[in-house]
Amino acid sequence: MATQVNLAGLTKAEYRGHPSTLCQGCGHNSISSQIIAAAYELNIVPENVVKFSGIGCSSKSPTYFLNRSYGFNGLHGRMPSIATGAMFGDVTLKGLGVSGDGDTASIGMGQFKHMLRRNLDFVYIVENNGVYGLTKGQFSATAERGLELKYQGTNPYSPVDICAEALIGGASFIARSFAGDPKQVKELIKAAISHKGVAVLDIISPCVTFNNDDHAMHSYGWAKDHEAPLHDISYIPPREEIMLEEEFEPGEVREVELHDGSQIILKKLERDYDPTDREAAVQILEQAYRNHWLITGLIYVNTDQPTLAEIHNLPDEPLNRLTADRLRPAADTIKMVNEMMF
Repeated sequence: MATQVNLAGLTKAEYRGHPSTLCQGCGHNSISSQIIAAAYELNIVPENVVKFSGIGCSSKSPTYFLNRSYGFNGLHGRMPSIATGAMFGDVTLKGLGVSGDGDTASIGMGQFKHMLRRNLDFVYIVENNGVYGLTKGQFSATAERGLELKYQGTNPYSPVDICAEALIGGASFIARSFAGDPKQVKELIKAAISHKGVAVLDIISPCVTFNNDDHAMHSYGWAKDHEAPLHDISYIPPREEIMLEEEFEPGEVREVELHDGSQIILKKLERDYDPTDREAAVQILEQAYRNHWLITGLIYVNTDQPTLAEIHNLPDEPLNRLTADRLRPAADTIKMVNEMMF
């Protein structure tokens, strides 16, 4: 039997990376598998993707997918600035970064927030487990107050909500999922890759070694018992016809169109929720916090927000390939600028 290939002429195996060295059962491995599946189904050429990460168990993940893509492993919490420089230099590439709750919500919070407000065209995945697994299980900034860990005692601090921070910071695509729900993870990754602008995916990814007691909010048991999907979600590649334009009622379907003409198909569950309504996104996140819900799905999307490349009118041709005569201002232009200084 011939090996199946996608429209890019590639097999699924060509999207894989090296074998994982993470703990068996780690949610991060499931996420890597869904990135592989999403890239294959979207017919992406791996050489057109640049991978980024910082420090932590999560930041090892890019080794395990898209082996043909170039990757850059930065310092702890510094992935956003490295990615911003790379994406600024070549707007034709797609940037995909994998971070963790410590790498993003602790040492990297400042850089994370500035990436959001600039709306870099970038997929930012947070593999969120509430602990520093690489350094033996200390509380991270997303750990819930009152969490008890064997070697760390009880956490006295309120948690940082990655999605709430992304919403306040100005991200144009915000979603949350659970590593134990691979179908939803894959569809959200496909939608995030197709979105033009910064797409933040907060994926609860249980640490099977240090934080998987059923009472912990980042465990498999708690997540399965408390998951509250906003909708069933399917990603549909670009097409011309419209499926449905009626009012979005419970049990019905709505289409959200992304920049490239592709669609996210949302099937309404029990909530009357519109992911294009920023105020509703704030309210649902607050409700989830008060009621201990694990809200999953597409929380917010804005396809009208200009990206960093659009703000600066960057050309498609990479900046490092522009010749000096195209980069250097004309003499008349320099003279005009100098005269403006007086």
